[in-house]
Amino acid sequence: MPALAHELLDFRSDTVTRPTPAMRRAMAEAEVGDDVFGEDPTVNRLQRRMAEMLDKEAALFVASGTMSNVIAVRLHCRAGQELICESGSHIYNFEQSGYAQLCGVAARPVRGTGGVVQVEQLRELIRPDDPHYVRTALVCLENTHNRGGGRIQPYETVEAICRWAHGQGLRAHLDGARLLNAVVATGIKAPEWTKHFETVSVCFSKGLGAPVGSVLAGPAGLIAEAVRHRKVLGGGMRQAGILAAAALYALDHHVDRLAEDHANAGRLAAGIRQIDGLQLADDSIDTNMLFFRVDPSLGTAMEFSARLERCGLLMLPTARDTIRAVTHLDVGEADVDRAIELLGNAARGGVSRRD
Repeated sequence: MPALAHELLDFRSDTVTRPTPAMRRAMAEAEVGDDVFGEDPTVNRLQRRMAEMLDKEAALFVASGTMSNVIAVRLHCRAGQELICESGSHIYNFEQSGYAQLCGVAARPVRGTGGVVQVEQLRELIRPDDPHYVRTALVCLENTHNRGGGRIQPYETVEAICRWAHGQGLRAHLDGARLLNAVVATGIKAPEWTKHFETVSVCFSKGLGAPVGSVLAGPAGLIAEAVRHRKVLGGGMRQAGILAAAALYALDHHVDRLAEDHANAGRLAAGIRQIDGLQLADDSIDTNMLFFRVDPSLGTAMEFSARLERCGLLMLPTARDTIRAVTHLDVGEADVDRAIELLGNAARGGVSRRD
């Protein structure tokens, strides 16, 4: 569903996608029941399908990836324990430290390269068995990595970290909000990624284009306990089949097409490379996301983004000199080419306003 000529081109995030007409029909026609009673057939179908897709015993439909991640922390950690995560990870930076607020759990961040940490960085991080120290309980990885520019975690690195974690008596959770982007880009099937983790979160409202929802998958006993945590967080939804139907439609129709988003991100990156004053933060584009730096002569990232918006293009400033761009269901090749044109005009000081 590429943007119309009179609309803003929105590259801020893949969360801005709108349900397609066919997805809306699936939502409108969904068979529903009371999910708090476990009686919504569409939710139940989605949960069974995701458990099978991720090769886990059970899955739970939740409102968001943030809710899914905080439930996972509550499942794996007791108050006063500690989790290990990459310093740029979503769970550490963009979820209001829910692990601390709602779980009483501390976080020990480790700085990776492009969002990727190596097992050698973790080996000395287990706290000694001493009453002065917090107890380490959990390792969290993110795949693909948002602040890493949509970076795919190298499979061998994931395997090595999780093997080490389990050897130390730790559990492992995967924030796989964009896991299916990694699956499509690498050809490595979802169960191969997920088998290394006790629990896995996957989001439907990003590249898959559904309006709401994530799933948490794992062992049946843990997911049964997760239902209790979802309830206390206010996540017990009633006729949620309307939302689950959108997720099911996305699984049927929007997974393989993620490759188009990846190709469009590469196309956008190629255009940015040709624009004086703009520089890719990382020349390697793994999936549907990229970051680029704005030369100080063009102003701050915020000022440059404001100039772009006046021309009809939305991108997301993330630091004083850095902007993020994400390709998704609602932008096509022509939109990418127009974005490159507008970026070039803005960098040259030109103005190309919308009609």
